[in-house]
Amino acid sequence: MTGDDFSGTTRRLAPEDAVDAGRLLAQGGLVAFPTETVYGLGADATDGEAVARLYAAKGRPSFNPLISHVASLAAAEALGRFDPTARILAEAFWPGPLTLVVPVALDCAVSDIVRAGLDTVALRIPDHPVARALIESAGRPIAAPSANRSGRISPTTADHVLGDLAGRIDAVVDGGPTRVGLESTIVALTDGTPRLLRPGGLARAAIEAVIGRPLAEAVVDGNAPLAPGRLASHYAPAAKVRLDAEEIFEGEAYLGFGPDVEGLREKAAAHETLSASGDLVEAAARLFSCLRTLDATGAAVIAVAPIPAHGLGEAIRDRLARAAAPR
Repeated sequence: MTGDDFSGTTRRLAPEDAVDAGRLLAQGGLVAFPTETVYGLGADATDGEAVARLYAAKGRPSFNPLISHVASLAAAEALGRFDPTARILAEAFWPGPLTLVVPVALDCAVSDIVRAGLDTVALRIPDHPVARALIESAGRPIAAPSANRSGRISPTTADHVLGDLAGRIDAVVDGGPTRVGLESTIVALTDGTPRLLRPGGLARAAIEAVIGRPLAEAVVDGNAPLAPGRLASHYAPAAKVRLDAEEIFEGEAYLGFGPDVEGLREKAAAHETLSASGDLVEAAARLFSCLRTLDATGAAVIAVAPIPAHGLGEAIRDRLARAAAPR
């Protein structure tokens, strides 16, 4: 597929095809693949034309930078400049759901379009055997935002990917459901102060325990974000999203958390539960799948139960707030 021609066929590949998928990426193809967080849509991060096709396939704003996925810390250090704190975090949490935004290295091979023209680069080593095999086979960094149409709900299965991108990409490697179910946490290390740009699959407390100090908050221009996932309206279903719902109005779908309260689920036109037991890890893994299911019912509004703000709840609430933002 080239340009805006989305009339092709998307192949579903098996995990054992990861090496072939990596070769396809090295040839300029677009391949979706599983990570421990969500499915990523991969393109060769050194090939500006391939990345432009990725933007076109997603309909993604060109000012939103992408994460480059690599197979090793040495590969990451060839692309970005790591201060001691960045190296400590990489050694503690890679492979894993942490993205580090660092100053770009002098000879960084990552295309400017991936970095959205910034003098920083976002890097991660995914903790998934299929992703690692694919990246190693490609032999280069792989730019990989979530494998969905821009602004839509992130995919946690190959079927989710095909629902959004069939005919728009070359292939998807089906590695089953993702384990974490939320995108990576993003931390910027560009001015000597570690800053949280996006909460995600690695809790803030775990990071702060390693660096021995609180993460600073980042003030990000919503029109020119420093990191992926920072546009105000993002992760958005077609339905409106109403947060912290303690009652259900006629015709609303309901996304619950914890035990049912006063039969709210029975009052809803449709309902899903993130975690009946109130487990935030289970809730994170189910978030996007539940939103997709409720959105498919055609309900005009999805009412969401209150979600606690601690641990992974912070990331869940962040995603839901973006889904609820005016658009």
